[in-house]
Amino acid sequence: MQYKRIAIDTSKSVFTLHGIAANDQPILRRNLRRSDLEAFFAKLPPTEVVMEACGGSHHWGRVLTKLGHRVKLIPPQYVKPYVKRGKNDRNDAEAICEAAGRPGMRFVPVKSAEQQAGAMPLAVRELLVRQRTQLVNALRGHASEFGAVVGKGIENVSGLLAKIATTDSIPDAAREMLAMLGNQIAHLDEQLGTLETRLVAQHRATPMSKLLAGQPGIGPIAALTIVHKVDPTQFKSGRHFAAWLGLTPKERSTGGRQRLGGISRQGNERLRQLLVVGATAVIRHAKPGSKSASAWLLALLERCPRKVAAVALANKMARTVWAMMTSGEAYRMPVASKAA
Repeated sequence: MQYKRIAIDTSKSVFTLHGIAANDQPILRRNLRRSDLEAFFAKLPPTEVVMEACGGSHHWGRVLTKLGHRVKLIPPQYVKPYVKRGKNDRNDAEAICEAAGRPGMRFVPVKSAEQQAGAMPLAVRELLVRQRTQLVNALRGHASEFGAVVGKGIENVSGLLAKIATTDSIPDAAREMLAMLGNQIAHLDEQLGTLETRLVAQHRATPMSKLLAGQPGIGPIAALTIVHKVDPTQFKSGRHFAAWLGLTPKERSTGGRQRLGGISRQGNERLRQLLVVGATAVIRHAKPGSKSASAWLLALLERCPRKVAAVALANKMARTVWAMMTSGEAYRMPVASKAA
Protein backbone atom coordinates (compact mmCIF):
# COMPACT_ATOMS: atom_id res chain seq x y z
CA MET A 1 0.00 0.00 0.00
CA GLN A 2 1.26 3.45 -0.91
CA TYR A 3 1.16 6.06 1.84
CA LYS A 4 1.35 9.80 1.29
CA ARG A 5 2.86 10.37 4.72
CA ILE A 6 3.53 8.37 7.89
CA ALA A 7 4.00 10.09 11.24
CA ILE A 8 5.78 8.36 14.13
CA ASP A 9 5.30 9.23 17.78
CA THR A 10 8.46 7.81 19.35
CA SER A 11 8.87 6.48 22.87
CA LYS A 12 11.19 4.15 24.76
CA SER A 13 9.75 0.83 23.61
CA VAL A 14 6.50 1.32 21.63
CA PHE A 15 6.14 3.62 18.59
CA THR A 16 2.76 4.83 17.36
CA LEU A 17 2.26 5.22 13.60
CA HIS A 18 -0.31 7.36 11.79
CA GLY A 19 -0.41 7.11 8.00
CA ILE A 20 -2.55 8.91 5.43
CA ALA A 21 -3.41 8.20 1.79
CA ALA A 22 -3.20 10.60 -1.15
CA ASN A 23 -6.61 12.08 -0.21
CA ASP A 24 -5.32 12.83 3.32
CA GLN A 25 -7.61 10.22 4.87
CA PRO A 26 -6.05 8.09 7.65
CA ILE A 27 -5.42 4.50 6.57
CA LEU A 28 -2.83 3.44 9.15
CA ARG A 29 -3.12 3.53 12.93
CA ARG A 30 -1.00 1.02 14.80
CA ASN A 31 1.66 0.52 17.45
CA LEU A 32 5.03 -1.07 16.77
CA ARG A 33 7.72 -2.25 19.12
CA ARG A 34 11.12 -0.65 18.70
CA SER A 35 12.61 -3.88 17.39
CA ASP A 36 9.92 -4.15 14.66
CA LEU A 37 10.09 -0.60 13.30
CA GLU A 38 12.99 -1.07 10.88
CA ALA A 39 11.55 -4.30 9.47
CA PHE A 40 8.16 -2.63 8.91
CA PHE A 41 9.60 0.26 6.90
CA ALA A 42 11.95 -2.02 4.96
CA LYS A 43 8.88 -3.51 3.25
CA LEU A 44 7.41 -0.16 2.20
CA PRO A 45 8.18 1.82 -0.97
CA PRO A 46 9.86 5.24 -0.50
CA THR A 47 7.54 7.27 1.75
CA GLU A 48 7.61 10.60 3.56
CA VAL A 49 8.18 9.90 7.28
CA VAL A 50 7.84 12.64 9.92
CA MET A 51 8.78 12.69 13.60
CA GLU A 52 9.24 15.20 16.38
CA ALA A 53 12.86 16.38 16.61
CA CYS A 54 14.82 14.92 19.53
CA GLY A 55 18.11 13.13 20.04
CA GLY A 56 16.72 9.68 19.23
CA SER A 57 14.77 10.86 16.19
CA HIS A 58 18.02 11.73 14.43
CA HIS A 59 19.09 8.09 14.80
CA TRP A 60 15.83 6.84 13.29
CA GLY A 61 16.10 9.50 10.61
CA ARG A 62 19.43 8.04 9.52
CA VAL A 63 18.09 4.47 9.64
CA LEU A 64 14.96 5.25 7.61
CA THR A 65 16.90 7.38 5.12
CA LYS A 66 19.13 4.40 4.34
CA LEU A 67 15.95 2.44 3.56
CA GLY A 68 15.05 5.05 0.93
CA HIS A 69 12.45 7.04 2.85
CA ARG A 70 12.25 10.85 3.04
CA VAL A 71 12.55 11.80 6.70
CA LYS A 72 11.46 15.15 8.15
CA LEU A 73 11.83 16.27 11.76
CA ILE A 74 9.51 18.89 13.27
CA PRO A 75 10.25 20.96 16.41
CA PRO A 76 7.88 19.71 19.17
CA GLN A 77 6.54 23.21 19.89
CA TYR A 78 5.24 23.41 16.30
CA VAL A 79 3.30 20.15 16.73
CA LYS A 80 1.54 21.01 19.99
CA PRO A 81 -1.11 23.34 18.45
CA TYR A 82 -2.38 20.45 16.30
CA VAL A 83 -3.09 18.07 19.20
CA LYS A 84 -6.87 17.61 19.50
CA ARG A 85 -8.39 17.43 22.96
CA GLY A 86 -6.88 14.70 25.13
CA LYS A 87 -3.19 13.95 24.79
CA ASN A 88 -2.27 10.36 23.99
CA ASP A 89 0.08 8.56 21.62
CA ARG A 90 -2.43 8.28 18.78
CA ASN A 91 -3.45 11.92 19.00
CA ASP A 92 0.23 12.94 19.09
CA ALA A 93 1.01 10.90 15.96
CA GLU A 94 -2.00 12.40 14.17
CA ALA A 95 -0.87 15.91 15.19
CA ILE A 96 2.63 15.27 13.83
CA CYS A 97 1.13 14.11 10.51
CA GLU A 98 -1.16 17.16 10.35
CA ALA A 99 1.62 19.62 11.19
CA ALA A 100 3.92 18.16 8.53
CA GLY A 101 1.34 18.90 5.85
CA ARG A 102 1.23 22.65 6.51
CA PRO A 103 2.84 24.71 3.70
CA GLY A 104 4.75 27.01 6.04
CA MET A 105 6.04 24.33 8.42
CA ARG A 106 9.73 24.43 9.34
CA PHE A 107 11.78 21.29 9.71
CA VAL A 108 15.00 20.29 11.46
CA PRO A 109 17.71 18.67 9.30
CA VAL A 110 18.69 15.13 10.29
CA LYS A 111 22.11 15.14 11.96
CA SER A 112 24.82 12.64 11.14
CA ALA A 113 26.31 10.39 13.80
CA GLU A 114 29.54 12.41 13.60
CA GLN A 115 27.67 15.66 14.28
CA GLN A 116 25.99 14.23 17.36
CA ALA A 117 29.26 12.72 18.59
CA GLY A 118 31.04 16.07 18.14
CA ALA A 119 28.46 17.86 20.28
CA MET A 120 28.44 15.24 23.04
CA PRO A 121 31.57 16.49 24.91
CA LEU A 122 29.87 19.87 25.33
CA ALA A 123 26.77 18.25 26.83
CA VAL A 124 28.88 16.05 29.12
CA ARG A 125 30.87 19.06 30.31
CA GLU A 126 27.67 20.97 31.08
CA LEU A 127 26.39 17.99 33.11
CA LEU A 128 29.64 17.67 35.07
CA VAL A 129 29.65 21.40 35.86
CA ARG A 130 26.09 21.11 37.23
CA GLN A 131 27.06 18.10 39.34
CA ARG A 132 30.11 19.92 40.72
CA THR A 133 27.96 22.93 41.60
CA GLN A 134 25.53 20.66 43.47
CA LEU A 135 28.39 19.06 45.41
CA VAL A 136 29.94 22.43 46.29
CA ASN A 137 26.58 23.75 47.50
CA ALA A 138 26.06 20.61 49.61
CA LEU A 139 29.57 20.92 51.06
CA ARG A 140 29.08 24.59 51.94
CA GLY A 141 25.63 23.94 53.43
CA HIS A 142 26.71 21.05 55.66
CA ALA A 143 29.91 22.84 56.72
CA SER A 144 27.93 25.91 57.77
CA GLU A 145 25.99 23.69 60.24
CA PHE A 146 29.21 23.49 62.23
CA GLY A 147 30.32 27.10 61.78
CA ALA A 148 32.80 26.48 58.93
CA VAL A 149 32.11 29.26 56.42
CA VAL A 150 34.27 30.77 53.66
CA GLY A 151 33.67 33.10 50.73
CA LYS A 152 31.71 32.08 47.65
CA GLY A 153 33.33 30.65 44.54
CA ILE A 154 34.80 27.36 43.40
CA GLU A 155 38.27 28.70 44.18
CA ASN A 156 37.43 28.74 47.92
CA VAL A 157 36.56 25.03 48.17
CA SER A 158 40.13 24.03 49.06
CA GLY A 159 40.17 26.63 51.82
CA LEU A 160 36.86 25.32 53.16
CA LEU A 161 38.17 21.74 53.22
CA ALA A 162 41.28 22.88 55.06
CA LYS A 163 39.11 24.73 57.60
CA ILE A 164 36.96 21.64 58.09
CA ALA A 165 40.04 19.50 58.73
CA THR A 166 41.34 21.88 61.44
CA THR A 167 38.04 22.68 63.20
CA ASP A 168 37.84 20.60 66.38
CA SER A 169 34.13 21.22 66.97
CA ILE A 170 33.13 19.12 63.93
CA PRO A 171 32.33 15.50 64.89
CA ASP A 172 34.36 12.78 63.20
CA ALA A 173 31.29 11.32 61.42
CA ALA A 174 30.49 14.71 59.85
CA ARG A 175 34.14 15.32 58.98
CA GLU A 176 34.23 11.99 57.14
CA MET A 177 31.12 12.85 55.07
CA LEU A 178 32.46 16.33 54.25
CA ALA A 179 35.77 14.81 53.14
CA MET A 180 33.84 12.43 50.87
CA LEU A 181 32.14 15.40 49.21
CA GLY A 182 35.54 17.05 48.81
CA ASN A 183 36.94 13.93 47.11
CA GLN A 184 34.02 13.88 44.68
CA ILE A 185 34.60 17.55 43.84
CA ALA A 186 38.30 16.89 43.24
CA HIS A 187 37.44 13.96 40.98
CA LEU A 188 35.07 16.10 38.94
CA ASP A 189 37.69 18.84 38.70
CA GLU A 190 40.10 16.33 37.22
CA GLN A 191 37.53 15.07 34.70
CA LEU A 192 36.56 18.62 33.72
CA GLY A 193 40.20 19.56 33.21
CA THR A 194 40.70 16.62 30.85
CA LEU A 195 37.48 17.39 28.98
CA GLU A 196 38.25 21.09 28.61
CA THR A 197 41.71 20.30 27.23
CA ARG A 198 40.01 18.12 24.62
CA LEU A 199 37.49 20.83 23.79
CA VAL A 200 40.21 23.47 23.37
CA ALA A 201 42.04 21.16 20.96
CA GLN A 202 38.78 20.58 19.06
CA HIS A 203 38.22 24.35 18.93
CA ARG A 204 41.67 24.98 17.47
CA ALA A 205 41.08 22.30 14.84
CA THR A 206 37.73 23.80 13.74
CA PRO A 207 38.16 26.85 11.44
CA MET A 208 34.62 28.17 11.96
CA SER A 209 34.96 27.92 15.73
CA LYS A 210 38.20 29.91 15.62
CA LEU A 211 36.50 32.48 13.40
CA LEU A 212 33.57 32.96 15.80
CA ALA A 213 35.88 33.25 18.81
CA GLY A 214 37.24 36.45 17.30
CA GLN A 215 34.10 38.26 18.46
CA PRO A 216 34.34 39.68 22.01
CA GLY A 217 32.23 37.70 24.44
CA ILE A 218 32.52 34.40 22.56
CA GLY A 219 35.06 31.91 23.87
CA PRO A 220 36.00 28.40 22.74
CA ILE A 221 33.05 26.71 24.50
CA ALA A 222 30.47 29.12 23.08
CA ALA A 223 32.03 28.98 19.61
CA LEU A 224 32.05 25.18 19.54
CA THR A 225 28.47 25.04 20.79
CA ILE A 226 27.33 27.37 18.02
CA VAL A 227 29.17 25.35 15.36
CA HIS A 228 27.60 22.07 16.49
CA LYS A 229 24.09 23.38 17.20
CA VAL A 230 23.47 25.94 14.44
CA ASP A 231 22.97 25.47 10.71
CA PRO A 232 23.04 29.06 9.38
CA THR A 233 21.35 28.07 6.13
CA GLN A 234 18.15 27.39 8.06
CA PHE A 235 17.73 31.10 8.86
CA LYS A 236 16.82 33.88 6.46
CA SER A 237 18.53 36.66 8.40
CA GLY A 238 20.38 37.52 11.58
CA ARG A 239 17.11 38.67 13.15
CA HIS A 240 15.54 35.31 12.29
CA PHE A 241 18.44 33.58 14.10
CA ALA A 242 18.12 35.88 17.14
CA ALA A 243 14.37 35.22 17.25
CA TRP A 244 15.03 31.47 17.12
CA LEU A 245 17.31 31.87 20.15
CA GLY A 246 14.56 33.69 22.04
CA LEU A 247 16.42 37.02 22.20
CA THR A 248 13.70 39.11 20.53
CA PRO A 249 10.64 40.63 22.25
CA LYS A 250 7.53 38.54 22.72
CA GLU A 251 4.67 40.17 20.83
CA ARG A 252 1.15 40.51 22.22
CA SER A 253 -0.29 42.75 19.52
CA THR A 254 -4.02 42.96 18.86
CA GLY A 255 -6.52 45.35 17.33
CA GLY A 256 -3.87 47.05 15.22
CA ARG A 257 -1.83 48.01 18.29
CA GLN A 258 1.68 46.65 18.64
CA ARG A 259 2.56 45.48 22.14
CA LEU A 260 6.03 44.14 22.82
CA GLY A 261 7.02 42.43 26.04
CA GLY A 262 10.18 40.80 27.34
CA ILE A 263 12.27 38.37 25.32
CA SER A 264 10.47 35.18 24.32
CA ARG A 265 13.12 32.80 25.77
CA GLN A 266 12.22 30.23 23.15
CA GLY A 267 14.70 28.16 21.20
CA ASN A 268 18.03 26.77 22.38
CA GLU A 269 18.39 27.70 26.05
CA ARG A 270 22.09 26.80 26.26
CA LEU A 271 23.08 29.01 23.32
CA ARG A 272 21.05 31.91 24.71
CA GLN A 273 22.71 31.47 28.09
CA LEU A 274 26.21 31.46 26.60
CA LEU A 275 25.56 34.62 24.57
CA VAL A 276 24.09 36.51 27.54
CA VAL A 277 26.98 35.47 29.79
CA GLY A 278 29.45 36.55 27.11
CA ALA A 279 27.67 39.88 26.71
CA THR A 280 27.80 40.39 30.48
CA ALA A 281 31.56 39.84 30.40
CA VAL A 282 31.94 42.43 27.63
CA ILE A 283 29.86 44.95 29.59
CA ARG A 284 31.95 44.38 32.71
CA HIS A 285 35.01 45.71 30.89
CA ALA A 286 33.24 48.35 28.79
CA LYS A 287 34.91 51.70 29.26
CA PRO A 288 35.39 54.69 26.95
CA GLY A 289 38.40 54.00 24.75
CA SER A 290 38.43 50.22 25.21
CA LYS A 291 38.54 48.03 22.09
CA SER A 292 35.33 46.11 22.88
CA ALA A 293 33.27 49.17 23.89
CA SER A 294 31.53 50.72 20.92
CA ALA A 295 29.73 54.04 21.08
CA TRP A 296 26.45 52.13 20.72
CA LEU A 297 27.16 49.99 23.79
CA LEU A 298 28.26 52.90 25.96
CA ALA A 299 25.18 54.90 25.00
CA LEU A 300 23.02 51.87 25.79
CA LEU A 301 24.58 51.50 29.24
CA GLU A 302 23.81 55.14 30.02
CA ARG A 303 20.06 54.71 29.54
CA CYS A 304 19.42 51.00 30.38
CA PRO A 305 20.14 48.68 33.33
CA ARG A 306 23.16 46.45 32.81
CA LYS A 307 21.12 43.24 32.54
CA VAL A 308 18.85 44.74 29.91
CA ALA A 309 21.92 45.96 28.04
CA ALA A 310 23.43 42.45 28.26
CA VAL A 311 20.39 40.92 26.54
CA ALA A 312 20.44 43.62 23.86
CA LEU A 313 24.14 43.02 23.27
CA ALA A 314 23.53 39.24 23.12
CA ASN A 315 20.93 39.89 20.42
CA LYS A 316 23.46 41.90 18.44
CA MET A 317 26.11 39.21 18.96
CA ALA A 318 23.70 36.58 17.60
CA ARG A 319 23.11 38.59 14.45
CA THR A 320 26.85 39.07 14.00
CA VAL A 321 27.42 35.32 14.48
CA TRP A 322 24.93 34.53 11.73
CA ALA A 323 26.59 37.04 9.39
CA MET A 324 30.04 35.56 10.10
CA MET A 325 28.85 31.98 9.52
CA THR A 326 27.09 32.79 6.25
CA SER A 327 29.78 35.05 4.79
CA GLY A 328 32.90 33.48 6.30
CA GLU A 329 34.25 36.94 7.15
CA ALA A 330 36.19 37.63 10.34
CA TYR A 331 34.80 39.89 13.03
CA ARG A 332 35.44 43.58 12.43
CA MET A 333 35.94 45.60 15.59
CA PRO A 334 33.59 48.61 15.88
CA VAL A 335 35.03 52.08 16.02
CA ALA A 336 35.98 52.66 19.64
CA SER A 337 34.34 55.60 21.35
CA LYS A 338 36.50 58.53 22.27
CA ALA A 339 37.15 59.19 25.94
CA ALA A 340 35.12 62.06 27.37
